[in-house]
Amino acid sequence: MKYYLNNFIVYSIIGFLMETTLKLLFHPTMTNGSLYGPWIPLYGIGTCIIIFLMRLIFNRFKVNRIAKIILLFIISTIILTILEFITGNILYLVTGKVFWNYSKLNFNIGKYICLEISMIWGIMSLVVIYIIKPQIDKLIKKIPSTLTYLILSIMFIDLIISIISY
Repeated sequence: MKYYLNNFIVYSIIGFLMETTLKLLFHPTMTNGSLYGPWIPLYGIGTCIIIFLMRLIFNRFKVNRIAKIILLFIISTIILTILEFITGNILYLVTGKVFWNYSKLNFNIGKYICLEISMIWGIMSLVVIYIIKPQIDKLIKKIPSTLTYLILSIMFIDLIISIISY
């Protein structure tokens, strides 16, 4: 369980850093994140779901590397697109704000999902699982439990304050 909690924390922060970088480079008017702290929980949740599903599927079924890559791409594209759709709608219901809007992109389905971004989720999942995760796993094993729970507490307080302030 601690492994997934630490993954949630680390990938929430990585997601924030990635979006901040994209914002600075390409979309200065883009809103990134709905919380005050330097984290976006959607990335942490999405990554944990993908790690869990990949472990579950790949440990039960023996498939070759090419099949694993194809399966990871398809499953993560679908799961993360659904997660983005649900999160966008929940954020709108809770805050009354639209935090991202893909309606101007081709192949969109409403504001919150579109084919172009879904493909990015699939590609990013491959990058995370095969390139980033092996390095992050070394770091995660070194995080003490007290630090894990302290950061999670701060993130939870940030979430409550953010919801109240909307």
